[in-house]
Amino acid sequence: MKKRVFAVLLGSVLAMGALVGCGGGASSDTPADDQQGTEGEAPAETEGETVKIKVGASPAPHAEILQEAKEALAAEGVDMEIIEFSDYVQPNTALESGELDANYFQHEPYMLSFNEEQGTHLVSIGNVHYEPMGIYGGKTTALADVPDGAKVAVPNDTTNEARALLLLEANGLLKINADAGITATKLDILENPHNLDIIEMEAAQLPRSLQDVDLAVINANYAISAGLDVNETLAKEEEDSLGAQTYPNIIAVKEGSESRPELQKLVDVLKGDEIKDFIVEKYQGAVLPIE
Repeated sequence: MKKRVFAVLLGSVLAMGALVGCGGGASSDTPADDQQGTEGEAPAETEGETVKIKVGASPAPHAEILQEAKEALAAEGVDMEIIEFSDYVQPNTALESGELDANYFQHEPYMLSFNEEQGTHLVSIGNVHYEPMGIYGGKTTALADVPDGAKVAVPNDTTNEARALLLLEANGLLKINADAGITATKLDILENPHNLDIIEMEAAQLPRSLQDVDLAVINANYAISAGLDVNETLAKEEEDSLGAQTYPNIIAVKEGSESRPELQKLVDVLKGDEIKDFIVEKYQGAVLPIE
């Protein structure tokens, strides 16, 4: 019996010693996890943490440019997932709903028009590049040969339709009411000497319609995606045109996200020399970086 009591007591003493050893000298009311070697020093597990963002984009050139930027962003601690969209509506509704952190496919006039029409709350945090809109030949292969009654396809969203009509005006095919400006539609045509039949359609459909119309005025991103040679347009916006000054492509975010560091890093990388050089070399004038 005495031997059993002694064994129990010895076991208790050993157990208490083990508990003291595990405590590492910490006081009983201070959790070991909360202790730091130096006051104010961040816990080791938070150092070098990568922030993930989702960015919506048109396949070309936007997603291609973002892909080129991924490595530089990763070096800044930002892991970017690129989500491609084939239209101009879904990337904005996804941004508004919080499915995306940013998108890159549109110019600011379109975004502002979208906000007004759809009740969204999107803002621009930076201009990245400019895409000259072009007139492409379908059944008609030269502007001098445009027949009376020619069918001309243009984007059906307000800002891009105005831009297309202004380009047609700049090439002597129409005269637009100057008061309409960048909100012009075919209802604002004052003079139409060739009696052109202006056909409004969703911008993404324009390249596919080219064989069925005489001319189409197409956004560069859709022209590039469709494999059209953007340097063989019948006419395109000049660098000093109203279009060039008004329609640079932007990084859009939902209002309230403007100061997020990871999104500012995205803009900084896209406006950096490395990406500017990539744009100039790859797109040969079809896409122009904003200085």
